[in-house]
Amino acid sequence: MPSRSQRLIANLLEGWFQLHRRFPPELLDDMTAAIEDGERTHLGEVRFAIESRLPLSAVWAGLDASTRARQVFGQLGVWDTEHNCGVLIYVLMSEHHIEIVADRGIARRVKVHEWMSICNGMREQFTAGQWRAGVLHGITQVHALLAKHFPSHGRSRPDELPDRPVLL
Repeated sequence: MPSRSQRLIANLLEGWFQLHRRFPPELLDDMTAAIEDGERTHLGEVRFAIESRLPLSAVWAGLDASTRARQVFGQLGVWDTEHNCGVLIYVLMSEHHIEIVADRGIARRVKVHEWMSICNGMREQFTAGQWRAGVLHGITQVHALLAKHFPSHGRSRPDELPDRPVLL
């Protein structure tokens, strides 16, 4: 785990320059479509949030990426779904951190190592410069877990949360 000073430097100098270059409107459109299409196969809701960097005061106060992901999960209302199976994919660019936060319904059924495997796969693709492939593969894998544990069985259902990724 990086030291506080390393995290301060990363959040001061990295991330925010690259946000719109790594996630251009065309990719955000593709991500929206992938989330929308995948949600037809299950009863869950998927949100994707990308944050360029954390405020230095928050880093100084000890806020880490995992805690921030849980805050965003709450702020975006990912916890507020009928079947308690909302999932947030959170990317903090400055610290090269990917976190998946799952609501209690799906968290009971999916092991932590399965979420970590998705995060690790995304990180590997990001490191190789394959941002589009990384996000779309991560979204597809999250949908596969939701479809396995909360299949829709072809039933239509309301879209409870927006599908468009959020840039923070």
